[in-house]
Amino acid sequence: MATLNTKHKLNTGADIPAVGFGTWQDKDAQEDAVAEALKAGYRHIDTARIYGTEAAVGKAIKDSKIPRSELFITTKLWNNSHHPDDVEAALDASLKDLQMDYIDLYLIHWPSPFARGSSMFPKGDDGKTKVGDTDYVDTYKAMEKALKTGKTRAIGISNFSRAELERLLENTSVVPAAHQLELHPWLQQPEFCEFNKSKGIHITQYSPFGNQNEIYDSGKNMGRLIEDPTLLEIGKKYSKNGAQTALAWGIAHGHSVIPKSKTPSRIADNLAGDFKLEAADVEKIDGLDKKLRFNDASANFGWNFFKDLDGKK
Repeated sequence: MATLNTKHKLNTGADIPAVGFGTWQDKDAQEDAVAEALKAGYRHIDTARIYGTEAAVGKAIKDSKIPRSELFITTKLWNNSHHPDDVEAALDASLKDLQMDYIDLYLIHWPSPFARGSSMFPKGDDGKTKVGDTDYVDTYKAMEKALKTGKTRAIGISNFSRAELERLLENTSVVPAAHQLELHPWLQQPEFCEFNKSKGIHITQYSPFGNQNEIYDSGKNMGRLIEDPTLLEIGKKYSKNGAQTALAWGIAHGHSVIPKSKTPSRIADNLAGDFKLEAADVEKIDGLDKKLRFNDASANFGWNFFKDLDGKK
């Protein structure tokens, strides 16, 4: 199936393939899914420590025999390793599971720290998440040090608010190469995207299909984004489905997108979401914004996320 193989430039000068393969959830299916994605032509794979999928990603890549230099690999630092003394060790653990000497992009997964230790979700006596006291600015400074080791070629962030990002930029020296955030035609955040871009920060859209993910309770009592009549109608013109059209919209805005699937046909279909939409069609999709945010972990993580962004309830 045809794909444009679009690449975007990071502020480091590196290229990031516009369509990446997401590996959140379905942990046991990921080795096969990543193998399938690589076979289909994906060269950008997105994982994270908390997903528990780094080892599966690493094995699928190793078995594929694709040269490391042809791949773009992102992983993320989890909240229990925010203390500056823990960052490089966490990166080393990720590299070991991935069976790699370096990753292309290392992100702070959330600005919120958990208590230090081996537990991914430490709990206090009250049963609630035990939060840590590390400032994300200090975490990021440790990421800057990791960058100097060559173990990661770029660093960035995920799920930051505007105020958090502004504070980060004021107090650190390396501008994040990328910001990964929930973004789709129903949550477009144009002003925030513009702000990131004005600083030279590339945007990667997670959950590019919005409420397609069963985990999002708030997205259940409504139609599915990928069945939005406008997306379907525009897609028809290009012989594409609603999901592919949603991806093409993100790519048209200069973003990378990381759809996920374990179904071979869908894995291939999503890669074919890299096609060129006419400007008028991009504009029509721009008109679909409902400011609907489906992923907000504030209650569970002991941190008020996204408080100055669209879609905050």
